[in-house]
Amino acid sequence: MLRRKPPGKLLPSAHAVDREYRVMTALADTNVPVPRTYCLCTDESVVGTVFFVMERVKGRILWEALLPGMEPNERLAIYDAMNRTLARLHAVDYEAVGLSTYGKPGNYFARQIHRWTKQYLASETRDIPAMNALIEWLPANIPEDDETTIVHGDFRLDNMILHPERAEVIAILDWELGTLGHPLADFSYHTMQWEIPKEKGGLKGRDLEAIGLPTLEQYRDAYCRRTGRDGIPHWNFYLAYNLFRSAGIAQGIAGRVRDGTAASAHAKEVGESVPRTAGLAWEVAQRA
Repeated sequence: MLRRKPPGKLLPSAHAVDREYRVMTALADTNVPVPRTYCLCTDESVVGTVFFVMERVKGRILWEALLPGMEPNERLAIYDAMNRTLARLHAVDYEAVGLSTYGKPGNYFARQIHRWTKQYLASETRDIPAMNALIEWLPANIPEDDETTIVHGDFRLDNMILHPERAEVIAILDWELGTLGHPLADFSYHTMQWEIPKEKGGLKGRDLEAIGLPTLEQYRDAYCRRTGRDGIPHWNFYLAYNLFRSAGIAQGIAGRVRDGTAASAHAKEVGESVPRTAGLAWEVAQRA
């Protein structure tokens, strides 16, 4: 399989496939499932952009959080497999696998808030009061705890391949936002679907027990048990940060639509979601 950087004008650090290649290669001999990597080509004259070649992993990519067509016990097992896989990633000794320079240890939230604020403003297409409020609130409310692990940055159901028959994650894909960072930023991002109303395709407001999905509290407790945590203080900060970050990413797509480098209907729809996501982020921030 070939993965390449998209052509055209991109925001700084976007689609860094060379970084994807590096982290996937480093994780190959750990208990974190990734496709095998074969080669990285930085000569843009070959196919027009930087690219790398990786193993083609045969399995299932599931796109819908509700896992339609499955029995409740199957759904619960898949969610537990995702939880276990992310806990394993956060347990990897990044120095031991050669990733001590994959990012900057410490001050993750301060750096990321600055980064996404900068990228949001570079792509801004309209004034969104909730984003303005978050840009002011987030840097002033960063928790004092500071941890560093490898983080995926976009850990969700459709960015992994599951075994064809078993509830087992056999490959994590799409590492372009990976870095060294705070594990609770990674985990809380992964749980945002519990905050999204069912009308928007999320899990909030659904009878989760009836369909076999864990509640947010159950899912969070399982992660804490696997990572040796006694709960997660400042949860609403982590969630507000990730919703802000998601709004920033979506605004980047809106900027690409404006610039003519992402003209698909889906890209336009994602860009139009920014005010809604920012509004939800500000609601969560006020809960904190």
